[in-house]
Amino acid sequence: MQTDFTPAQLADPQMAASAAVIRKCVHCGFCTATCPTYVLLGDELDSPRGRIYLMKDMLENGRIPGPDVVKHIDRCLSCLSCMTTCPSGVNYMHLVDHARAYIERHYRRPWAERAMRALVAAILPYPARFRAALALARRARPLAPFFARVKPLRPAAAMLHLAPAHLPPKAALNAGTAPGPRGRVVLMQGCAEPVLRPEIRAATIRLLERCGYQVSFAAGETCCGALTHHMGKEHAALHFARRNVDAWTREIETGLDAILITASGCGTTIKDYGFMLREDPVYAAKAAKVSALAKDVCELLEASGLPARADIPALNVVYHPPCSLQHGQKITAAPQNLLRAAGFAVRLPADAHLCCGSAGTYNIFQPEIAAQLGARKAESIAALRPDVVATGNIGCAVQISQAMQAPVLHVVELLDWATGGPAPGAG
Repeated sequence: MQTDFTPAQLADPQMAASAAVIRKCVHCGFCTATCPTYVLLGDELDSPRGRIYLMKDMLENGRIPGPDVVKHIDRCLSCLSCMTTCPSGVNYMHLVDHARAYIERHYRRPWAERAMRALVAAILPYPARFRAALALARRARPLAPFFARVKPLRPAAAMLHLAPAHLPPKAALNAGTAPGPRGRVVLMQGCAEPVLRPEIRAATIRLLERCGYQVSFAAGETCCGALTHHMGKEHAALHFARRNVDAWTREIETGLDAILITASGCGTTIKDYGFMLREDPVYAAKAAKVSALAKDVCELLEASGLPARADIPALNVVYHPPCSLQHGQKITAAPQNLLRAAGFAVRLPADAHLCCGSAGTYNIFQPEIAAQLGARKAESIAALRPDVVATGNIGCAVQISQAMQAPVLHVVELLDWATGGPAPGAG
């Protein structure tokens, strides 16, 4: 795609990077076939190609974005399916992240929208605040139908709908103390996952120790920054990233084999820290090292091999590949291989490449589209009559659970059970 950025614009590293991304696009339209919003809505401006045109015009001409442009960019899930499909190697992720930061700086949203986005950014990345908010949400749930009828309050209704009826008790961090024969790993603590599903972390620790690793936690670690990053709140996202780089660098200095992540949405962002902080003279090299050590838990487990299998029932497992894992990190086979090696029959839904509609905060700010995508995903999974659904991202688990009768578990919960751990739900 031909561009016309000025030399002054290209002096800005972010603008130069976006210009390079745009130039790679050849208008082929392959991305439209795998874009969930285009498949659902049929609007060219709700396809990656259409959004690239909008972003090019906005960035190249230094335009103040209007409501219509913002609407179409906001509707993007950042599922990155287009990057898997694209034959030209267009890094749509970096382009849309830059566009969202540009919109955040130059577009004044309606006051109710600003307030809701500020509230989400102030709560979700902080586990203690998130836990308190969920406790309040249970009491406020009767207000959800009223909020749903008022357009500016629909994100509040979506949050109340997504909030669990019962919150699990707070779980303590239990780091391993004995050296592991295979090395030492730091397990990312996370924000939403330990509040909503602490059993995922417990299963991960048991499984890793069974595989021969010493599991540690990094003091001073924070949210990965993904939630604020995808909302265009660049300053907050980079603040989180720098704090994590500092925390993990201290661990690296004492000897570390990997930084493990159980929420694939976080993993995609952490693996991009090197790019996000590339212009920071203090953090660039350290961030690149952190990104290089970051691994999804399934990457390490596949390379290490599982311990001996336990005697468990034969189950039909339908695996839902999170977009952030299959498209963002290009990890497709590892979770399935591990589940099969553990003795499970594994199947994929027909629309495995399409997003379930969770996408970080998407099911809060775009609840109507998210609900349609979630229902579509649940239908395709249910057609395979699963005993259990497995996935690798807490957001996907919450989203799919809304419309599924079968339990939705993290891959590591099943692997832990299959190698001697307790049955999921049994502690």
